[in-house]
Amino acid sequence: MATQVCPSGYYGDPFKECKCSPGEISRYHKRISGPLLDRIDIFIDVPHIDYEKLTEDKPVESSEEVRERVKTAHELQVNRFQGTKLTSNADMTPKEVKEFCAVESTAQSLLRTAMKQLHLTARAFHRILKVSRTIADLENSDIIKVYHIAEALQYRHKEAV
Repeated sequence: MATQVCPSGYYGDPFKECKCSPGEISRYHKRISGPLLDRIDIFIDVPHIDYEKLTEDKPVESSEEVRERVKTAHELQVNRFQGTKLTSNADMTPKEVKEFCAVESTAQSLLRTAMKQLHLTARAFHRILKVSRTIADLENSDIIKVYHIAEALQYRHKEAV
């Protein structure tokens, strides 16, 4: 699913001014219901990237390296769920999240604070843990650490304006 930040698509754009009023932006966002937004695991803003950034000669992780990390994480999940009907972290129910998502104490503290401050639902809580489990798998970590939770929280829906 993809959407603009505002009706014009220029809110926050460094090169073109957004002329949308706060009311227009608010109405635009209300077209998507909260329960639907709550079912989306990852929100990512894709900002404008200028030419210099695209052409800079800076070492980056190759597609092959990323592919290998993803394959390894997938194999971890297949092994983890052997003997169950599950095939990936996304398939976990709340009961299975509790079983398969070991969280270090500092990460639990961060998640507790986020739940209170961001008024997250139970569904959001479980989705954050599943995304965190996947982030940890990409790092080949058995336990979900505070920075895995922090990264997963970054992918939650944020209100514009």
